[in-house]
Amino acid sequence: MQDEIHTQRQDVFKLIYKKMSYLNPALRRIADYILENPAECRNITTKELAAACQVAESSITRFVKEIGLDSYRELKLGIAESLTLSDAKGAATTEDKYVYEDISRHDDTEIILDKILHRNVMSLTETRRRLNVEQLGRAVEAIERANTILFSSMGSSSAAAMSGVIRFTRAGKKCLFFNDQSSLLMTASIIGPDELMIGISNSGRTKNVVESLKIAKSKGAVTIGITSYEDSPIVKYSDIPLFTSTKSTGDESALYWEASTSKSAQILVLDALYACYGAKHFDKTIEYLGETFTVVKNTREK
Repeated sequence: MQDEIHTQRQDVFKLIYKKMSYLNPALRRIADYILENPAECRNITTKELAAACQVAESSITRFVKEIGLDSYRELKLGIAESLTLSDAKGAATTEDKYVYEDISRHDDTEIILDKILHRNVMSLTETRRRLNVEQLGRAVEAIERANTILFSSMGSSSAAAMSGVIRFTRAGKKCLFFNDQSSLLMTASIIGPDELMIGISNSGRTKNVVESLKIAKSKGAVTIGITSYEDSPIVKYSDIPLFTSTKSTGDESALYWEASTSKSAQILVLDALYACYGAKHFDKTIEYLGETFTVVKNTREK
């Protein structure tokens, strides 16, 4: 019985998630706004919602039809019912805990896929908006000048660091990345003006990442910080800060210290840096790609 009630209360949001990938940009803005502001949307008028989403009022009607409802009133009733039933469960129940962003125990495979896709697309889109082209250009110039690129990260951000190592090594740049914290800090203390350190931390507050950038900067190395938060400590020690998406489901949504989708945003930034660098040094990059492929191709199954 409890499973049936939960399925009913998430039906409206499930309908929205299922259609997210197929909506045009205007309708997707409406979907994003409703998912991020459900409490406000249970009483908002079509005119107010259209203004908040910067779309025509007729787009609200189209959105309602696209997700399979008959009227805007039905949409508001569905949102209100979902929120009422959710509130009735109480803030301290396990239903408020999630294993990945906003994935709960009752979500089926289809809605899990839709939610993960939606969160990642939202994170990547917001990261693109936050990336400053001039700062990217400065970062590419720093990569050009660097004899060695040292990556600094901990936890899940290490996936982005490893991606960066592979990318830039294949483009002909010498890269270092240490999982051992002591090795990272010791290496930061002996690098100089010809080296570059890239620190990656979603929160911008990871102690060893901040400390390694601080040390590297004091030694004259150029530092790049990749983070979501402009007021975080990592920015203080970054010559070139690059910002990823701050969009998440809120502190109460997951049992982790950082958003699961932050890795996708971090990899996007590093891919953009690699692509810009490769485009500027096209022929040389192609040459290095060929050389590095030659030495690893025999490690693959035929």
